[in-house]
This record gives sequence, structure tokens and C-alpha cells, in this order.
Amino acid sequence: MLDRIKACLPSLAPAEQRVAKLVLSDPRSFALLPVSELADRAHVSKPTVVRFCRSVGYDGLSDFKLKLAGSVREGVPFIHRSVDMDDKTGDIMVKVIDNTVAAFLKYRNDASASAIEKAVDALVAAYKTSRRIEFFGVGNSGVVAQDAQHKFFRLGINGVAYSDGHMQVMSASLLQPGDCVLVISNSGRTRDLMDSCDIARKNGATTIVITASGSPLAAAGDIHVAADHPEGYDRYSPMVSRLLHLMIIDILATCVALRIGGDKLQPLLRDMKNNLRSKRYA
Repeated sequence: MLDRIKACLPSLAPAEQRVAKLVLSDPRSFALLPVSELADRAHVSKPTVVRFCRSVGYDGLSDFKLKLAGSVREGVPFIHRSVDMDDKTGDIMVKVIDNTVAAFLKYRNDASASAIEKAVDALVAAYKTSRRIEFFGVGNSGVVAQDAQHKFFRLGINGVAYSDGHMQVMSASLLQPGDCVLVISNSGRTRDLMDSCDIARKNGATTIVITASGSPLAAAGDIHVAADHPEGYDRYSPMVSRLLHLMIIDILATCVALRIGGDKLQPLLRDMKNNLRSKRYA
């Protein structure tokens, strides 16, 4: 959570930066003090404290303090235990699993329910009006985009996943108001995805971006679902970032499925399962 605040720091207003620095200097006290005391210590107004919490992706001061207290109390920092050339198989297993579990727990503490809610609202609205839903990602994130297309396809949602930059630009050029595009990026700095997101947004489509806080892509979308982790995007380490993005897609798909309703989905999923039985050995 503190890493996320550090990443957002340069993009905050000067008054909000003072609140951020107060959090970073003493997170335990910030989680316990009343808003009036926090405002006095940061030399800002009480509404500024609340605005800061929302600027870094939380629903408000109460939500921010709850997540902060949980993060500090549980002590779930991401311990990136790099794999060494002389590691044994058992060591590699422990390091890879520990890195993944720590990243998931960190996301659980940092995640903004309101951002997820907005993304689900946009996806459900596009589904109910039979508008286009598309998924963009390149490289490693392109695989996640394909997984997203598959998960939503099983819900009866006709979506398309593109991992080629030219196809993304062409598709974004055809999007219209009411359409929805989900853009996935680890670094948030991929030029093809930035171009496609800008085009889609100019055409009136709702753009949802799953990427790192403080990145150019995070500011380019209509809805930012933060996917922050200490795994460097400039090195070959796709394990944690990919799994984190896949988990976020799972959360979105589950929420959308519940919005659509069991009465409509259960018969569809049951028929699909029955039709697939012939593809398996008894």
C-alpha cells in the first residue's frame, strides 16, 4: 500500500502530497488519528485528506484507514526472493509460491472496491445493450486478454481479444459510445496500448485499464483498476504480474456473472457442460 502511495505521489496536488508524506512517515498513527488531527499535522483542510484517499484509489478516508491498518498490522510486504542459479528445486518452489502469495495478500489490502464496481457497471451496461466488449493486451498481457475473452465468453458475452497493435488501433477506431474496452498492461507504458486507448476514448467508448498506479496508461483510461506489485516491469519476471492480472479478471467476471443473474446463466452453463462431456474420456 505504501509503495502504491509512493508511485502516485508525483501526480498528486501539492496539498495532497503533504497528506501522502504524512502517511509514509508514520502509517500506524495515520490509521488511528481522527481526520481533524490528520489535517492539522499535514497543514491541509479535512476535505483534502478525503480527496487524497480517493486520488490514490480508495473509497474515502474510512476505507483508506481500514486498508492501511490491515496492511500495517498483517505486515504483508512483497518479499521478492529472486531465484538464483544455484537454487535447488525445493528452493525455487518456495520462492515462486512466496512471491505470489505475498503479492495476492498485498493486493487484497490495497484494492479499491469502488474501481472494481465502476468497471463492472461499465461491462454490464455494455452487455445489456448488446454493445461491443473488447480486450487489449500485448506480449504477456496479451495472454491475459485472451483469458478474459474466454471467461466472458462462457457467460454468453461476445467479446474479442486483440494482442496485435495494428488490430487494436483498427478495432478502437470502430468503437462507439456504449462500447467497452478493457486494456491490460503491466508497465502501463506500452505505446500501442496507449494509442489504442486514446482512440477508443475519443470515439466515446468506455475504457477500463488494468495497470500500475502512476503510469501513463493509468491516467489515460476512464476507469483505472490498479494492479500494483513490486515486480519490475523492465526485467523478465512475468509470473506475479500475470497471475495478479488473471485474478483481477476473475474478480470482474465473477461480479459480472452475479449481476447477470443465476436464473439466466445456470441453464447456459449447464448446457455447455453437458455438451462438453463428449469431449472427455469417461
